[in-house]
Parts: sequence; C-alpha cells; structure tokens
Amino acid sequence: MSDPPPASSGSGWRLARASVSLPEVHGTIPIPTTASFWRKLLAFAGPGYLVAVGYMDPGNWATDLAGGARYGYTLLTVVMLSNFMAILLQALAARLGIASGRDLAQACRDSYSRPTTIALWILCEIAIAACDLAEVIGAAIALNLLFGLPLLWGVCLTALDVLLVLYMQHRGFRYVEALVVLLIVGIAGCFALELWMAKPRVGAVLGGFLPSPDVATDPNMLYIAIGILGATVMPHNLYLHSSVVQTRKYADTFESRREAIRFATIDSTVALMSALFINAAILIMAAATFHGSGHERVADISDAYQLLSPLLGTRLASVLFAVALLFSGQNATLTGTLAGQIVMEGFLSIRLRPWLRRLITRLLAIVPAILVIVLYGERGTGPLLILSQVVLSLQLSFAVFPLVMFTGDRRKMGAFVMPMWMKMLAWPVAVFIAGLNAWLLYQTAAGI
Repeated sequence: MSDPPPASSGSGWRLARASVSLPEVHGTIPIPTTASFWRKLLAFAGPGYLVAVGYMDPGNWATDLAGGARYGYTLLTVVMLSNFMAILLQALAARLGIASGRDLAQACRDSYSRPTTIALWILCEIAIAACDLAEVIGAAIALNLLFGLPLLWGVCLTALDVLLVLYMQHRGFRYVEALVVLLIVGIAGCFALELWMAKPRVGAVLGGFLPSPDVATDPNMLYIAIGILGATVMPHNLYLHSSVVQTRKYADTFESRREAIRFATIDSTVALMSALFINAAILIMAAATFHGSGHERVADISDAYQLLSPLLGTRLASVLFAVALLFSGQNATLTGTLAGQIVMEGFLSIRLRPWLRRLITRLLAIVPAILVIVLYGERGTGPLLILSQVVLSLQLSFAVFPLVMFTGDRRKMGAFVMPMWMKMLAWPVAVFIAGLNAWLLYQTAAGI
C-alpha cells in the first residue's frame, strides 16, 4: 500500500509515493516534539556521521598522502574547498529526502526514463565498487601492517565484515550510528597525536589554505587535486544521506519537516567539519614529515607507515597510523552496505537479502584488488587507490546534477524548494565539478 505524499511537497513527481527508503529502519528513531533545541539536535544527530565516514576512507589517505608528500601544504585549499562543496551538496541531499520522502535514487527513477535510470544505476554501482575497492585495500594494508597478515589474505578477510554490518543493523540503527561515531573519534584522536609528533609549521599550514594557480597549471598536481575531490565529495554519499535522514520519525507536517531539514543540515555540517580535520591532518602530517626530506614520492600507505617511525623518532607514530587506517576501512564498510542497498532498491525497485547484496559489492572490489596484488604486489595498491578516487570523481556529475535540479524544482519540492542563495552556490559547484572532470579527460586523452 502506498504512503500518502509528504506534507507541503510538490506535485511534480510521477508517483504519489511508491515505497519508503530503507524500509527496515525507516522512521524507527522517534523525535521528541516538546523537547529543547539540544535534545532535538541530539535526536537528529547521526546520519551526518554516516555520511562523513565516506569522506575519510582509505581512498582519502592515498590522495592526501600523495598531495602532502609531493606538494607540501599547497593542496590544503583543495581539501577545504572540496569539504565546503560536500557540506552544500549533503544539505541538498537531506532536503530532498525529508521534503519529498524519496532518496535520490528513487527520485531519479520517478523522473527519468527507464534507459536513463538504468544508465545512472550502472554509473553509481561503478562508483560504489571504486569506493569499496579503496576500503578493501585500506583494511588489508592495515591488517598487514599491524599483524603481518599477507595482503591477499587480508583482502579476502574483508568479505566477512558483512557479518558485523548485519549484526549492528539487527540491534538497531542507533547502534550503527554509535559505532560509526566511536570509530571517527578514534581516527581523530590518532591523527591529533600524529600532528603533535610531526610539529608542522603553523604559518605554512595557514598558507596552504590559500588558493594557488599551480593546481590548475601543473597536470600532475591537478590529477592529485581531482583525486582529492573524488575522495571528498563522493557520489554514493548523496544517495545515502537522502535515505538515512528518513530514519527519524518526524511528523508529516510542514513545520516538522522544516525543522527536520534544519537539524539534519546542522548534523551533516558538524560531521563534515570533523572529516575536514582528519583529511587536512593526513595531508599536513605528510607535508611536515615527507616533503623536503627526500621522500616526496611517498604515496604508498605501506611506505608511509615504514617511514613515520624513523622520521618522527617513535614507533608509536606508525602504530597510530595503522590503527587509524583500520578504523577508517572498517567504518567505511558500514556505510557502503547501506549505500549499495539504497541504490539498487531505489533505481531498480529490486530487493536482495542484505548479506547477498554486500557480498556482491565486496566481490566487485576484491577481484581487481587480488589481480593487482598478484600481478604487481604491494607497489600496485597505491596507484590503484588514487585511480579509484579519480573514478569516483568522474561519476560525481551524474549524481550532482540530478540532485541540484530536483531540489531547485518548485513543482517537485513545493515550499521546500532550495532558496535562491543556495541555487547561486549549487549550480556553480555542479558546473565546476563537471569542468574539472572534463579537463582531466582532456589531459588524459592528450597524453599530457
């Protein structure tokens, strides 16, 4: 039986409401109606941190390490701008989910033809596979560094994390969110200590947040910059966020939905600022430790681990680095499971058992990882991580443009259509992302 259309939403959708997103957890977290601002904010807190996980996964590590080691603090401005773009786009994703009662995949299926929907689904699955590839390799490298487990075995072992995901979801969605926040705090704590050991120059760090023309004129720097963009603004996170905000049980009234949009935006903004700290910390640590020390070509996570102890003078530096990497890889698996389910159900209206969906996604990442390890050994994992982030960046426009179009359409959003000031930011961001990707493709084709 179809649900009624959300209060104050537009009538520009083909279907009144076909189905709810993530039905097993939809509307399961109650929101107190008469509580204080802070209690309501706490009730809404959580989805933003699930999204933030994708902005600090092992793929970010490879691009941030490469950027800091090769170019010092110069690419900090790319990290910052990418994060600000992410904050804007995730706010739009939350707005779409709450106002329309649809996640982004469902909105696309409701608005586009069947062939277009299938094409968008395939592109999104490629993006999820690229992201999962980074998680698989990152977790395998962490297990190898901490426990000496061979990379090949580590990659295969990561397929079992589906059991953890299913167990946490069975306990309740709040448990998933709590585990995610706990792991984020652990990652942040590890890198706070790493920065204290690395002792970066404050003036140089602040200068790195100022734009540099070298980013656009140096092809190699641009490649890393686009990799950072792809690792920061992740396409599947837009689908994920538009769905998980609907786990809150707010009333089907204009005032309740407007309040939900406000609190969801605060939640994701605060959470993504923590991701900005962690991404910037990785790049700053790499710049302070490797740049100018004869180790500028360090982009491999294993090399960074081996060099941190002698360069910073303590074994603890390497251990903290590996622990944070393991936390990062495991954290990202939680959100990858949900994103895969949302995308398949939203685009195709097909439901698979969660363990089967996760296993399929994992296999798509494990197979190329195993091939690279067998053919090229550990040295092949670093370039593969960076390539996976560039692939993510190339998929971005196919999620960003529909999101901006839907949330800017009064017929679809009704009273919740994004205001003019957001349109004046969102469209330039969408065009900027598309332009960067076009420039990358041109340089690649021209062999520059």
